[in-house]
Amino acid sequence: MNELKEVALRAAEAGGKVIRRSFGLPVVGRTKGTGDYVSDVDRQSEEAIRTVLLEESGISVVAEESGGVPAERYWVVDPLDGTTNYAHGFPIYGVSIALERDGVLEVGVIYDPSREEIFVAERGRGATLNGARLRVSGTPVLGESLLGTSYPNDIREAPRDNLPEHAGLMYRCRSVRSIGSAVLGLAAVAAGRLDGYWEHKLQPWDVAAGALLIREAGGTVTAVGGAPLDLAAPSVTASNGLIHAEIVEALKEVASER
Repeated sequence: MNELKEVALRAAEAGGKVIRRSFGLPVVGRTKGTGDYVSDVDRQSEEAIRTVLLEESGISVVAEESGGVPAERYWVVDPLDGTTNYAHGFPIYGVSIALERDGVLEVGVIYDPSREEIFVAERGRGATLNGARLRVSGTPVLGESLLGTSYPNDIREAPRDNLPEHAGLMYRCRSVRSIGSAVLGLAAVAAGRLDGYWEHKLQPWDVAAGALLIREAGGTVTAVGGAPLDLAAPSVTASNGLIHAEIVEALKEVASER
């Protein structure tokens, strides 16, 4: 497995190189749905990542822009999470690569090019940030926690816009940060920078690597309502584990008041 981890690292760095050299330049792109923006950099990063993964591992790829069909073992790739941030010159964005086998996450890599941070997880072997061991926070109760979230791209039409949940959690914790990148939000939980993170509607490539990072760093990841995480259609509640039940219960309370 260590060999495949190294392949994922090289692929993430290849995508990150594309992203770094274009940051701050005019971004050419288009919308691919209500509020969902894809840029030329997304596509170029994905091509660089796919090339490394396919040539060095021979394992199939499912990626945000080019799609793909899940197999027994496959890579799950987000070449640029936080495209809207990126297009505005706001440096919160990243690359996410995970390896899934028979429904089990085996490897996860998240690369933050703007901070030169590489988060790595292997199933059963822990998680690291630039080689140093990661551990989730020790915050014991929701009232002392810092949480993260983001909003659906189609917030104007989305059946759940996350605004009531944001308000409800804000009154129950220390504060809530809107990240604009689920990938980096989940990485922040693994690193103990956030105590929890939730989001209602995501895609497999938004969640896969981050979920493994958090679990290997000692945290907990479920669907929003507390059910097991479903990578095929993910919603996510992630935490240090200590406050997980409180977050899930708070989200249920807000949902019941809608």
